[in-house]
Amino acid sequence: MIACRFRLGFEERYGAIDGSTVRALSAEPWGGGLPQGPARPLSEVSLVAPVAPSKVVCVGKNYAAHAREMGLPVVWKQPLLFLKPSTAVVGPAAAIRIPEASQEVHHEAELAAVIGHPLTAAKTATEARQAIFGWTCLNDVTARDIQRAELHFTRAKSFDTFCPIGPVIETNLDPLDTYVVCRVNGEERQRGSTKDMIVDPYLLIALASQAMTLLPGDVVATGTPAGVGPLKRGDLVEVEIGGIGVLKNPVI
Repeated sequence: MIACRFRLGFEERYGAIDGSTVRALSAEPWGGGLPQGPARPLSEVSLVAPVAPSKVVCVGKNYAAHAREMGLPVVWKQPLLFLKPSTAVVGPAAAIRIPEASQEVHHEAELAAVIGHPLTAAKTATEARQAIFGWTCLNDVTARDIQRAELHFTRAKSFDTFCPIGPVIETNLDPLDTYVVCRVNGEERQRGSTKDMIVDPYLLIALASQAMTLLPGDVVATGTPAGVGPLKRGDLVEVEIGGIGVLKNPVI
């Protein structure tokens, strides 16, 4: 299934995409939602963030090359987990707003999992795998100067619009063998393979569930490859992941 959320008029619905058309679903796709009503051309609707998570769980330095470019040690005992609030989430084509508080806002292209079943204290990667509904693109936008000054991630990662997600959720994807790319104004900034992750996505999700219950609709981002860099007003930033698509957002 290729799942999405879309806006038609003043209504937002979950949907299932088939080619160039979309049909509304009766409920969340991970909750057994069934197609309702006619198929509509995608050109007639506006895609929004494909999920409305209670939380977004992220991981720092899960690609060795990115850890090195940040001047951080590559070897660590536990993943460095942090949260982005649900209020940071926006969808495809929505603007990323640079806050007045920051002079150095960076892009971070990432593969992200969408949870389909509650997951608490998973002991194995297999348990985590069974709880995943699908996969999507995510941009972990970061106020790098604030992160550097405060030594904590919360404020630097949490500004409104700092978590674009989309454009769709793909359920048929091998997260262990795909590519992650970021382009700004058509220029490639980041390119990495999920084969290069230090901790694979399934184990990462299991470890996250040992600290907090992951709920259906929650999102777990899996880290960014090397090449993070600045965004400025007027830019168009794209996150592309093989097998999913391209998430595009203007910067204002």
